[in-house]
Order: sequence, then structure tokens, then C-alpha cells
Amino acid sequence: MNNFTYTSATDTRSALKLLSESPDRNAVRFLAGGTNLVDLMREGIEQPQSIVDITRLPLAEVQELPDGGVRIGAMVRNSHLAAHAMIRGKYPLLAQAILMGASAQLRNMATTGGNLMQRTRCYYFYDRAAACNKRVPGSGCDAVEGFNRIHAILGTSPQCIATHPSDMCVALAALDASVNILGPSGERRVAFVDFHRLPGNTPEVDTNLLPGELITSIDLPPSSSGLHSAYRKVRDRASYAFALVSVAAALRVQDGVIRDVRLALGGVAHKPWRASLAEQSLMGRAATRENFAEAAAVELGPAIARRDNAFKVELAKRTIALVLSELATDDGGVR
Repeated sequence: MNNFTYTSATDTRSALKLLSESPDRNAVRFLAGGTNLVDLMREGIEQPQSIVDITRLPLAEVQELPDGGVRIGAMVRNSHLAAHAMIRGKYPLLAQAILMGASAQLRNMATTGGNLMQRTRCYYFYDRAAACNKRVPGSGCDAVEGFNRIHAILGTSPQCIATHPSDMCVALAALDASVNILGPSGERRVAFVDFHRLPGNTPEVDTNLLPGELITSIDLPPSSSGLHSAYRKVRDRASYAFALVSVAAALRVQDGVIRDVRLALGGVAHKPWRASLAEQSLMGRAATRENFAEAAAVELGPAIARRDNAFKVELAKRTIALVLSELATDDGGVR
């Protein structure tokens, strides 16, 4: 671990000021729970010149908005969020996803904003002896021809096939969340599905957060409240493990016809993957197992399988169809 300066901010203004005073904003990192950043620093992957501690920022509340939506402060701990009565009542999908991510100890430390900023768990990203365009741009991607069982099948590029590790973020993508950001130019809001990036030619850039900006909160819309939903995580073991494939789904069926469907996937892409092709395929159609399987096949049609992860294509299809069928059965729709 390299030497770095450490300062603590007490409010968002002082946090941004400390960041702006650095000659290189890209060399500064905000420290919240530290569950991912500290690991990366210990392994020499992240080597910031300065750390700004934001644990004292007043961003740790869950509030109901005037329109019926909910605002989640960036410093809300994952364990607190999963147990919050408003979240469990209005957005149970989010609570389910959080409880399937990490261990209880990590959830007690991890924050909402930090969860969005965590980086991939690709073996080659963590191995400084390996070629990794995400860690060292232009060095290559050893995962493409290496052991790629956990890697992405959707939205990949020749430069990177890493996956995003978060469970919480998959639920937020399905719930049409938005991210509130504060920076030198003021406040702005980004749709959650646009916050994270696909690798393209710049896999080292994980998000569309600009230098000098800070996540302040996440908003959940009232339109996603109360939907019949479920989070399914397929992994190698039931204890603390990252998803091979995960599905966040919400469904509303009326008279046997799909009137609303939200679907997002984890473990399959560089970012939480909103399954828009499957959603479009299902809207207004009968809630049948055949239609769910067909929609899943449409979504996975563009998948690019590698030597070790080809199983993910069929696994994702079956998991999507199963979760939607179970939701529709509970909603009185499937046959």
C-alpha cells in the first residue's frame, strides 16, 4: 500500500472542497464503508494519493418523498436499508437483494453509495501479474482466453469481459431508480441504468460519475412501489458468494395479461443488466411459461459465450423463466 494523505469531511461542501484542492482529482478517493476500497488498496490495485473520509456526512437517512417515492442517503448502511420498514413494505425486491449480498459483517459496514462504486471481482483484475485493461489500460485482457467461468456474456468487448459484482444494484436497475449527484457544477440526476458503463474501449471507467462528483442519494419512484417481485441468485454456494446469474423481477398481471414487468440481471455483464428486450417482448402478452421462455431467449440472443462460461446462457434463460413463472402463479396468471 502506498503512502497517502487522510482528511475527514463533515458535510458535502467540505468533502467537495477537499477534492477540488487536489491537483489530480483522479488521485483522490472517498472513503465510506471501505469494504471494497480498502481491499483494492491493500492489493495495490487502487493507489490513491489522498483519502477523504465521508463517514460523518449527513447522508444516512431513508425518507419518503412527497410523490410517494423514497430517497436513500448515500451513507445508509446496507444492513439498515434491508431492515427498514419502508423499504421492506414498498420495495421488498431491494431488501431481498441486499440480504443475498456479502456477509452480515460486510453489510453492517457497506453503504448505499459505496455499493454503486464497487469494482469487479475478476481474477485477472486482482492479479497484478496478469494483463488487465481495467487495471492497466492497453495491457490486454487475459480473461478472454483464460479461465472465464465467472465472466460476462452480455455487453462485452474485446477489451474486457468482467462482471459487476453487486446484488443491490441489480434490484435498483429493475426498480427504475435514479442517482443524485453533487459536483463542482451543482446537482444532477442520472437514471440508474445509465450510471454504470459497458466496457467498450475504456473498461477502466466503470461509471459515468465525473471527476470531482459525489453520490448523495438514490431515489426510488412511486411507480415501482408495491409491485409483486422476487430476487433469485444462483451461486456456487449458499453462503457468501458472488452470483453466477441473478434475476431481479417485478410483475403485474391482470386477467392473465402482463401489464407491467421489470427485469434486470446480475453476473452476466459489466454493469447491472436491464433486460429491456425481454420486457418489450412480454408487455401485453399472456402470462404463460412459453412466453416467459421466449422472452428470455430474446434477451440472451446477443450473448457471447466463452470457453468456460457458456453455461451461463442457458442458466440465465431458465432462471428468468422460472422467476417470472413463480411471480405470475402468485399473481394468478400463469398456465
